[in-house]
Amino acid sequence: MRRLLNTLFVLTEDAYLSLKNENVIVQVGDEKLAAVPLRSIEQILCFSYKGASPSLMGKCVEFGVNLSFFSPRGRYYCSILGEKNRNVLLRREQFRIADDETRSLPIAKSFILGKVFNCRWILERAKRDHAMRINVERVTQQSTLLHSAFAEIEGCSSISELRGIEGNAAKNYFLAFDDLVLRSKDDFYFEARSRRPPLDRLNALLSFVYTLLTQDCTAALQGVGLDPYVGFMHVDRPGRVSLALDLMEELRPVLADRFVLSLVNTGAVKPADFEEQENGGVFLNEKGRKVVLATWQKRKAEELTHPFLNEKMPWGLVPYVQSLLLMRTLRGDLDAYPPLMWK
Repeated sequence: MRRLLNTLFVLTEDAYLSLKNENVIVQVGDEKLAAVPLRSIEQILCFSYKGASPSLMGKCVEFGVNLSFFSPRGRYYCSILGEKNRNVLLRREQFRIADDETRSLPIAKSFILGKVFNCRWILERAKRDHAMRINVERVTQQSTLLHSAFAEIEGCSSISELRGIEGNAAKNYFLAFDDLVLRSKDDFYFEARSRRPPLDRLNALLSFVYTLLTQDCTAALQGVGLDPYVGFMHVDRPGRVSLALDLMEELRPVLADRFVLSLVNTGAVKPADFEEQENGGVFLNEKGRKVVLATWQKRKAEELTHPFLNEKMPWGLVPYVQSLLLMRTLRGDLDAYPPLMWK
């Protein structure tokens, strides 16, 4: 159980939530883990199989506390909202900002600033930790190009221009990505990003893990009351979770790319975990997917100190915390959206 941003996170999968004297009671079996005054919190995000009592749900409706339910792995189920808190005002504001480029551009810039910062820091960490095993000259060159993108992002005047800057930054980052592979380079090599289908094992891993991260970002946005389909940078398309794709930009390098590299560099995945199709596409097989999913859950349980909040939390909570920060920015509680800028 954690409290961040006036939000109660219930992370114990066997926990049951009930109500006593206007307090949220968190318990496992007969053991009471915590009692939190309901009036002191704004929302509850519950990652438990057991759920909550009807009396607590009713009191949340009465007090205007958003109660959202997820599976322990982060799949969004539903939310309990009071009549005074249907998120309509928040979503109307989200839609207004999405339709006004002068208001959506600063938020989109923050997403991409976070992404470029995190991409560059991954390259800088590789230079620091593995200077004898990588092409330092090439990594330094690409890191310098990423650094120059900061001023371009700050100075750009349109979403389309920002997309171009982001595309160039991603290209520069991936030009050094193969240098970050430290073992089995004959089996796990990277020449360029390929999708639909991925054409090599490393691209297959990236595509699969990006899908997992997209699901986590979608669930997080739904849980805080935002519409994951209406974004500020990615174009609206039927079935596309544009805001989730916006949010995950800053998280790709630190949550997905680092995870993929650790799978390869630790030998957790092997060539036998992949299969090649007739069209040249390479995909994880069933055994490979099980390995990646099990390791993904372990990685999400590892902790970091959030650079903006200065509080420790599991990596798995990061999409939810960033969604809360985004929600508060749209609501006017924060002057600007603070992207995750990890070191």
